[in-house]
Order: sequence, then structure tokens, then C-alpha cells
Amino acid sequence: MKQRGFTIIELLAAVVVLVTIGAVFLVQKTNLESASRDDTRRTAINAMYYNLEDVFFVKNKYYPQSIDEKNLTAMDSALLTDPNGHKVGTGDSDYRYEPKDCRLDGKCKGYTLRAQLENEADYTKSNR
Repeated sequence: MKQRGFTIIELLAAVVVLVTIGAVFLVQKTNLESASRDDTRRTAINAMYYNLEDVFFVKNKYYPQSIDEKNLTAMDSALLTDPNGHKVGTGDSDYRYEPKDCRLDGKCKGYTLRAQLENEADYTKSNR
């Protein structure tokens, strides 16, 4: 008498293969999503940097003590919000603006922009 169907070993092997493929897919998906968020952070820092250097500093001959959509007018204000929804300058934000050598009137000689990345060290840009 011949029996039809799969053995327990064959079924277990198929389940192990499917679980492995699923785990690899999930890890790759997570890595791609975090890389995409890191790219968004780099893009935002670059936009802030070029706006500070090519627009704000050229017009005012100094850097601001803080940045927001009022003094960075030549860029999309949505870029001032990190992928988690926090505005630059707030405590939870992945973006940091660190002014340097500021006078009492709020005019600064330099700055550092910093983005906290998920997969790499912080991405920084400083004044020229």
C-alpha cells in the first residue's frame, strides 16, 4: 500500500526555509527604511547648510543664534522637521544647530549643523 503526502521531515524543512526567507526579508526591509530616513536627514542638513551659507550669510554677514522657517526662507520649511516629527531646536529632534561665537545681539560667527543618524556616526556640517 502506497501512501501519499509529505513526511514530517519534509514539512519541517519547508517551514524552516520559509521562516528563514521571512527573517531575511524583514531585516533587509528594516535596513532599507532606516537608510531612507538617514538620507532624509542628510538632505535636510544640506538644505539648511546651503540656505545659511548662500542666502542668510550673504544677506546679513552673520549667522543666526537659532534657526527656524523665519530666517531660513529659501528652503522648504518641512525640512526643519526630522523623520520623527520633531522640529530643529527641540530636545527630541535628530537635528541640532549649534551656534558659535555669538554676541549679545544674537549675531554669530559660526555654527555646526548635526543630524543623528541610525546606521552611521552623526552627519555634521560647519560654516565655511
